[in-house]
Amino acid sequence: MKILLVEDEHKIAHSIKQGLEQEHFVVDIAYDGKTGYDLASEGLYDVLILDRLLPGLDGVAICQQLREEGKHTPILMLTAKTQVQDKVEGLLAGADDYLTKPFAFEELLARVKALTRRPSGMTRHRLEVVDLSLDTDTFDVVRSGKRIVLSAKEFALLEYMMRHHNKIVSKEQIISHVWNYDADILPNTVEVFIGYLRAKIDRPFPKEKPLIHTIRGFGYKIGEKE
Repeated sequence: MKILLVEDEHKIAHSIKQGLEQEHFVVDIAYDGKTGYDLASEGLYDVLILDRLLPGLDGVAICQQLREEGKHTPILMLTAKTQVQDKVEGLLAGADDYLTKPFAFEELLARVKALTRRPSGMTRHRLEVVDLSLDTDTFDVVRSGKRIVLSAKEFALLEYMMRHHNKIVSKEQIISHVWNYDADILPNTVEVFIGYLRAKIDRPFPKEKPLIHTIRGFGYKIGEKE
């Protein structure tokens, strides 16, 4: 899952990013409202974490503009303001949840995961494709009763593909959702990681049908071959 964090305090931003990445999230950071809005409007994120007070464009304004444009990405707003009216203003602007600074990272993580499970969101915590299951809370990946150990990037790639099972996803879509926007990606990086997944998801199970398929000229798909 990919998160955009818009926070102008660099120390706080990097601390949150580090904690979320340890939980297998992919995290982009913007340090001002204009950059944050530009990234968020591309619609490539599963959750947005917005500081309320930002240079250039504040969190409330970003919220309002995104909702007016029909963007429904779950938004968690952070603020140092504790007045009820401030929270109400953020929620009315379109934020889904509100967290007051200072906060414990564990609470932020719990709220982010809760947002991803809401019916209007894009995801749920347990994904299943045929005999393959992936749990985003425990990071367990199991096929035919056998646990599979994945690297953080392999897990992120598999999760993205399973959320779009039986749909073709292009290399460009995979890069946009699985890697940071400023990551230095080589042309064959996606092919390499698809190979890593095949070596762990398909090859150790010769009695089962392969789940990861290359659709030449288009991209990749996970699921039963038609």
